[in-house]
Amino acid sequence: MERPTASLYLVATPIGNREDITLRALRVLREVDWVAAEDTRHSGQLLKHFQISARLISYHEHNAAQRIPQILKYLAAGQSVALISDAGTPAISDPGEELVRACIQAGIPVIPVPGPVAAVAALAASGLATGRFVFEGFCRSKPANDKPVCNNWPKKSAPSFSTKPPIACSKPCKISWLTAAPGGRSCWPAS
Repeated sequence: MERPTASLYLVATPIGNREDITLRALRVLREVDWVAAEDTRHSGQLLKHFQISARLISYHEHNAAQRIPQILKYLAAGQSVALISDAGTPAISDPGEELVRACIQAGIPVIPVPGPVAAVAALAASGLATGRFVFEGFCRSKPANDKPVCNNWPKKSAPSFSTKPPIACSKPCKISWLTAAPGGRSCWPAS
């Protein structure tokens, strides 16, 4: 297989279980010139586990303004970059949205490399109607901030979910992974 061209690859990483990574994700991570990671320490462990030696660069919400021009420079020079988050798909309630926009504006291909989606797995195993669902984004860290999101869930006509593990949610928001409407049943994916 030939090396990736100068593109931004959005590589989904495992959510809790390293065995959930895809073969395609492993190949792309081995072949790109750079891996832009939300947390290089965390991602370094993942890459080491799969015996991938990659040049890591940090990319997160606190350094995005400085990193986007640097990553665009790599891409303009013909190098390929994989963007990964700590767990899940980059740019979905994780850093990457601005970088994706910048690449699109610069005419640089953005290639998604799909992988595990915990909330969709939980929905599939919940027994709820799966024809449509609502993604509420990331529950905030302060319980008081969760209440507006959680209080609106019972009013929805479709299952709703948010991305925050139950252990990190406030007691009133233990429904943070997936909640049916009506009925309020909850389902959490196993890691």
